[in-house]
Amino acid sequence: MAEQPLYDALIVRIFKNHYKKGVESFEFDRDEIDSVASSLNVRLPKNLGDLIYSFRYRKELPKEITDTAPGKKIWIIAPAGRARYRFHLSSASRIVPRTDLVAIKIPDATPEIIALYSLSDEQALLARVRYNRLIDIFLGITTYSLQNHLRTTVKGMGQIEIDEVYVGVNKNGQQFVIPVQAKGGSDQLAVVQTQQDLACCAEKFPTLSCRAISAQFMRDEENTIAIFELTLENDEVKVVEERHYRLVPADAISATDLRCYSNR
Repeated sequence: MAEQPLYDALIVRIFKNHYKKGVESFEFDRDEIDSVASSLNVRLPKNLGDLIYSFRYRKELPKEITDTAPGKKIWIIAPAGRARYRFHLSSASRIVPRTDLVAIKIPDATPEIIALYSLSDEQALLARVRYNRLIDIFLGITTYSLQNHLRTTVKGMGQIEIDEVYVGVNKNGQQFVIPVQAKGGSDQLAVVQTQQDLACCAEKFPTLSCRAISAQFMRDEENTIAIFELTLENDEVKVVEERHYRLVPADAISATDLRCYSNR
């Protein structure tokens, strides 16, 4: 059985083990992946966590699952504790950049040696955001990178990882914590990670104002970065603001561009 059909078969069986009509949420343990694989007489994935990651960030849940969601709701898989997960209904699972939004030209300050030796799409994206101070530009505050790939535990969620954490301050002295979710390549931004990021910041940085950010390269435009500010409203992740920034040589920004920007 190929890897992707294997993932589909495993997640469908897990779902059917718990789902009943009218149920909006249920939990399962990671150990259930092992028992389901045995019952289906298939090999386990080499990385059990990749099964969950795949359905969060890369591929849609199988039709046998999505067809059970009522109205415009969709199923997502959220963390529910150590090696434990929760299927629950949500209004959205992914954060997808708009295709009709104008891209703002920014002089590219990425050091050439960094661009040359970036090892992954995600690391390249985080580096470009950092060196071009796109968080400062987007939020209008002064920010500083505090830590990359913060791994910690959050009550009720278990272990989580934030791609990068910034702290910042505005002109009034208000201080902020800014968790950044970054996705490159074929991976997509997910509302689950934003929920994790917000919960982590509320727990670990209770005195700071949290501004949750997601960033993604635009498909087929590696120098254009979509940046979102996200928040929770009625337990659902909502977009506060979205901007697209195109990193270009300084001489590629014309006087016409500058006049246009000044009038917005």
